[in-house]
Amino acid sequence: MTFKHISPGDASELVSQGAILFDIREPADYAREHIATAKLLPLSALDHGADVGKLSAQDTVIFHCQSGVRSAQNAEKLASMAAPAIVCLMEGGINAWKQQGLAVVTDRSQPLPMMRQVQVAAGSLVLIGVILGYIATPGWFLLSGLVGAGLLFAGVSGYCGMATLLAKMPWNRPQH
Repeated sequence: MTFKHISPGDASELVSQGAILFDIREPADYAREHIATAKLLPLSALDHGADVGKLSAQDTVIFHCQSGVRSAQNAEKLASMAAPAIVCLMEGGINAWKQQGLAVVTDRSQPLPMMRQVQVAAGSLVLIGVILGYIATPGWFLLSGLVGAGLLFAGVSGYCGMATLLAKMPWNRPQH
């Protein structure tokens, strides 16, 4: 399958000419911030049979994610799924789109993406462990070590206990 890498400016131009823009991030990421013309098509849903609909060889389809990494890593899958359309991957994802000054729809009432929540929580716990280790007692350094061990386990196994715990917090529950 073939696909082209395009800039956000080129993507914007193609969308104005009728190209279809798909956001392959997860629903929570999309709810917090997305390109107004982008249709949500989570990468995880593709693994469960979701598709882009009926396309022709005259259609142009553009895929994007947060930074362009997931789109690039899944380029072959995305291109084969959208065939026979012309398939483009937007370089740099929504981050590059914003850097070029192009508009996004933002809803700050939505929770931060889960990975950012994990980073904030883990970073806070490590910092607290280090500060208390110096101020109170060296035993607090164990907190930082435990967080590091948890992150290492998450990276090796693909299971993040902190993300699982954070997902159960009230601010991450779907609002009806």
